[in-house]
Amino acid sequence: MDTPDLTGIRIIHRAMRGDVHRLLTLAKDLDAGRQQADATRAAAIARFTDDLCAMIHHHHAREDEAAWPVIERSAGAAVDLTDLSDDHSQLDPLLDRARLAARAFASGRGGASEFEAAVRTLSEHLDEHIEEEERRIFPIIEQYVSTADWKALEKSLRSENSRFELAWVDQYADPDEMAHIRKITGPILGLLLTLTRPGYRRRRRLIFGS
Repeated sequence: MDTPDLTGIRIIHRAMRGDVHRLLTLAKDLDAGRQQADATRAAAIARFTDDLCAMIHHHHAREDEAAWPVIERSAGAAVDLTDLSDDHSQLDPLLDRARLAARAFASGRGGASEFEAAVRTLSEHLDEHIEEEERRIFPIIEQYVSTADWKALEKSLRSENSRFELAWVDQYADPDEMAHIRKITGPILGLLLTLTRPGYRRRRRLIFGS
């Protein structure tokens, strides 16, 4: 049996953590007064937080609904995913808290300190969960899950927000990973990145300043 290609999920995990880390750095700067946010920037921060949290929720919900059953069926007694699903349940209220704190900050009903605290808690939980998931589950997938099953699962893990996922690939894939993905997808990836990159970079500059 060929080994499933985990390149895509590795990039998605790196991107989720990277974007939350970057959002946390921004929240800390806003709280400390090192950066300022006018109404336009604050609203963009809140929308970005909404989108990011929706992407994270979609990913772990599809793991629970689609990926875990396939892994359990393939690996049998070699795997127990109960505690990882419990982590997902604990993650949902943290995502909601971050969304609400960002919206409150944008509307003037909440401060940057509340936003920073919410994102910090989310970041700590997400880092711990993803590190544990990759340590335990990736070897199980590579050993027990068929390539065909994994390819089908990858499709189910994709979000409807394809622009956000494309931006993640563009930003977080290393050169070898990007070359690998281009080999699989052909010229369509380059075309899509060319079309979506300018808008995404404008959004990043408004939110993060770079």
